[in-house]
Amino acid sequence: MEKVSVIMPSFNSEKFISKSIESIVSQTYTNWELIITDDFSKDQTVQIVKKFISKDSRIKLIELTKNSGSGYARNQSIKKASGRFISFCDSDDMWKPNKLELQINYMLQNEYVFTYSSYDVISEEGLFFKSIQCLEKINYKKLLKNNYIGCLSVIYDAKSLGKKYMPLIRKRQDWALWLDILKSIKYAHGIKDSLASYRVRKNSISENKILLLKYNWEIYYTTENNSIIKSVFLLIQFIYFYLKKKINLKN
Repeated sequence: MEKVSVIMPSFNSEKFISKSIESIVSQTYTNWELIITDDFSKDQTVQIVKKFISKDSRIKLIELTKNSGSGYARNQSIKKASGRFISFCDSDDMWKPNKLELQINYMLQNEYVFTYSSYDVISEEGLFFKSIQCLEKINYKKLLKNNYIGCLSVIYDAKSLGKKYMPLIRKRQDWALWLDILKSIKYAHGIKDSLASYRVRKNSISENKILLLKYNWEIYYTTENNSIIKSVFLLIQFIYFYLKKKINLKN
């Protein structure tokens, strides 16, 4: 059974992190380590994590001495990871119990090195909102149009790809990492089953689509080194497909 390293950043997550950790501990696939990097929380997050550590030696904690952002926190966990496979679960999200078992078997049987899955969207209170159905497969060109891959669903094979890190940008760093990986492989492959639950928190930046345009621009122009013209085109294309999706949902 190959070892899986679960990467979890945390910041003032006392309200949700217990559920997130419990969803990892409850996995039917048991050869995993959970590496939590706390981004200088001011609440009881660290104390909660330490209680779990006292009961399960597979859980590890890194404490940052200043707030540095989720990308930096994830990278610290990746550096300490000892598993063949690198996976991601934020401190307010949850996994279905069979996620690792299904996804690792899918990767090994098909010799895939980068996979993701469909996932549910839940409210801050944990109520089901909708399911996000993933694409069967995706390449760099397709992913450049929009981030179709949920971070909480991703697993990549560090034995084949090497350890891959997130760029030190404040937001959308997961998207930048997927793009980086897809520069070296032809496709990432999706599992249609919903294997995780993404929690939408009130007033989160991910809910502010206007602000996200700023971070999209940073990906297009700065991280991916596209020209101004191409970056503008990609941004317009993103807005078009986003508005089209919203109209279709209303109809």
